[in-house]
Amino acid sequence: MEEVDKILIHTLKQVGTEVSEEVNSVKQFTSELIVEAVVRCIRVIDPGLGSALPTSLPPGMSARFRVGMSLAQACQDIGYKGEIGYQTFLYSNEPEIRSLLMFLVERLPRESAETSDQPTGKSVVLQRAIAAAIKAQLAVPWLPPNCRLPLHGETQSPGGLQSFHVQPLSLPHCTKGPTKKELIDYQRDILPPVTAQPSSHASVVASILEQHTAELSAAQEWDSEWNSQGLVSRLTPQEYRSRKLTRLRKRAEEQLRSAALPSAESAFGGPRSTSDLSELLQAFRGSAPADQVLTKGSHFTHTQKFTFTQEAAAVTSPIPTGRQSEGDVQLRQEEELASLQQQFQQLCTDVDQLTADMKHMGVTNTQVLDELKQRELGNTEEEERMQVKKKTIDLLPDADNNLVKFQAQVEASAKRVLHLASQWEKHRAPLIEEHRTLKEICSNQDLESSRKLSEIKSLHDKIRVSTEEAKKKEEIYKQLVTELENLPQDASRSAYTQRILEIVSNIKKQKEEITKILSDTKELQKEINNLTGKLDRTFAVTDELVFKDAKKDESVRKSYKYLAALHENCNHLIQTIEDTGTILREIRDLEEQIETEHGNKTVANLERILDDYKAIRQENSALAAKVREG
Repeated sequence: MEEVDKILIHTLKQVGTEVSEEVNSVKQFTSELIVEAVVRCIRVIDPGLGSALPTSLPPGMSARFRVGMSLAQACQDIGYKGEIGYQTFLYSNEPEIRSLLMFLVERLPRESAETSDQPTGKSVVLQRAIAAAIKAQLAVPWLPPNCRLPLHGETQSPGGLQSFHVQPLSLPHCTKGPTKKELIDYQRDILPPVTAQPSSHASVVASILEQHTAELSAAQEWDSEWNSQGLVSRLTPQEYRSRKLTRLRKRAEEQLRSAALPSAESAFGGPRSTSDLSELLQAFRGSAPADQVLTKGSHFTHTQKFTFTQEAAAVTSPIPTGRQSEGDVQLRQEEELASLQQQFQQLCTDVDQLTADMKHMGVTNTQVLDELKQRELGNTEEEERMQVKKKTIDLLPDADNNLVKFQAQVEASAKRVLHLASQWEKHRAPLIEEHRTLKEICSNQDLESSRKLSEIKSLHDKIRVSTEEAKKKEEIYKQLVTELENLPQDASRSAYTQRILEIVSNIKKQKEEITKILSDTKELQKEINNLTGKLDRTFAVTDELVFKDAKKDESVRKSYKYLAALHENCNHLIQTIEDTGTILREIRDLEEQIETEHGNKTVANLERILDDYKAIRQENSALAAKVREG
C-alpha cells in the first residue's frame, strides 16, 4: 500500500492539493486534507460541479456536516458506487478514503496530446492557460444583458460577438502531380493571403471553418461512395473519376440537346413551324406594330411587293398638270393613305385566312396519310387472304389426290419434325450440360469475386481502424512524452520499475507460499482420512475377533468392554481436537477484526463524535440563549 499511497499523493499534488512532505500515506491524511483533495479532484473532473464546493471545512459543526453531505452527493454524482456519507470525511477511515481517492484519480481526465513540433515550452503553457480560461468561462452560467453586473463585463461582454458571415476563399492546394507554371506564379505572387481575401476581418474565421468543413465533407462523401460503388466497379480511383465525369458530361449534353430541339409537330415541317416562328417573333418584338417589323421573305414575295409598289406609285402619283394648292395635295395624300391602309388590312386578313387554311390542310393531310397507311395495311392483309383462297380454289378440282398429297406432306413434315427433335435432343443434352457447367463456373466466379470484394472491404475497414488506432496511439505517445517531460526529474523511472518488480516478486512468492500451504493442507486431509478409515477398519476387525472369544471366556469379555471404552474415548479426543482447531480459527478471525477496527480508528472516531456532539449542544444552547434574548 505504500507504493499506492505515494502514487496517490503525487497525483493529488499535480491537481493542486497542498500535501506536506511529511505525509507519506493515506493514513496520515486529516479531515481538512481529505476534503481539499476530494474537492480539487472533483473540480478537475467536473468544473461546474466542483466550483460550488469549498476546499476547507468551516468552523461550525452544522456547516461541517452540510459540507460532508454535499461532498458525498458530488462523489455519487460523478459515479462513485461505494458507501459514502459525511462520516467518510469527518471521521475518516483509511480503506474507504483510499478507495475514494483511487476512484477520483482514475476519473481524472488525461491531458490532450501535443504535436511533435511543440513538445514543451511556452506554447504548451499558453495552450493550457487558454483551455483553463475556456473551461472557467463555460462553467459560468449565462446571464441576459439586463441582469449583468459590472463584474460580469469581462467574461460576458457582447463586444466580441460577430455574425457568422461566410465568403469564398482561394487556397493554394499542394498537389503531387505536375502543375502549370502560371498557376504557381499566380499563387506565389498575386494571390493574397487567406486573412486578406474576405472583405471583413470578422469573416475570416467563419470562412476558414466553412472551407474546411466543405473539404472534409467532400472527402467523407468520396470515401463512402468509393467503398459502396467504386469497389464494386472494379476500377482504379482515377478511372472511376474519369468515368463519372464522362457520364456527367453526356447527361448534361443530352439535357442541352433535348432542350434545344424543336417540338414534335414542328419537326415534320408544316404550318406548325410557321406559326411557332411567328409566335416567337411576336414574343421578341413585343408591342411593336406589324408594319414596323423587318421580315425576311422569299424572291417571289420581294418581286410581288416591288410590282405592287410600282403600280401603287403609278396610280397614286400622277404627273401634275398645273398648279395645285397645298390643301388639295394633302387631301389626296390622306385619301391614298386610307386606301393603302385598307388594302394592307385586307392583305393581313387574307394572310391570316391562308394561314388558318394551311393549318387545316396540314391536319387534314396528316389524317389522310394515316388513313392511307391503314388502308394499305388492310389491302396487304386482303391480298394475303386472296392468295390463300386462290390456292385453295385451284386445288378443289382434284381434291382427293390433293388431300392424299397434303396428308403425305403432313406425315413427312411430322417425321421431319420428329427427326429434327431427335437431332435437337442429341445436340441439346451436351449444350445443356455445357450451359450448366458454364453457369456453375460463372456462379463460382461471382461468389469468388464477391468474396474477394468483401475481403477488400474488410481490409479497407481494417486499414481505416488501424489508421485511427495508430493516430490515437501516436497521440497517447505524444501525451505520455509530454507528461514525462513535465514530471519532476528527482523521481527516476528505474526506481519505480524496481519497486514494481519487487512488488511483483513478492506477490509471486506469496502465491507460491499459498499454493504450498494448500497442497500441504490437502496432503494432511488425505492422511487424516486414511488414518480415520484405517482406525475404523481396525476397530471393526478387533471388535469382531474379541466378540467371538468373549462368548467363551470371561476375561476376554472384560477386554471387549475396555476396547469399546477406548474407542469411545478416542472419538471424544478427535472431536476435542477438531473443536480446538475451530476455536483457534475463530480466535484468529476475531484478532483480524480487532486489527481492522484498530485501523478504522473506531475509538478515536467515537471520541471525536462525542466532542462534536458536545460542540453541537453548545452551539444549540448559544442559539437558544440568543433566541430568548431576542
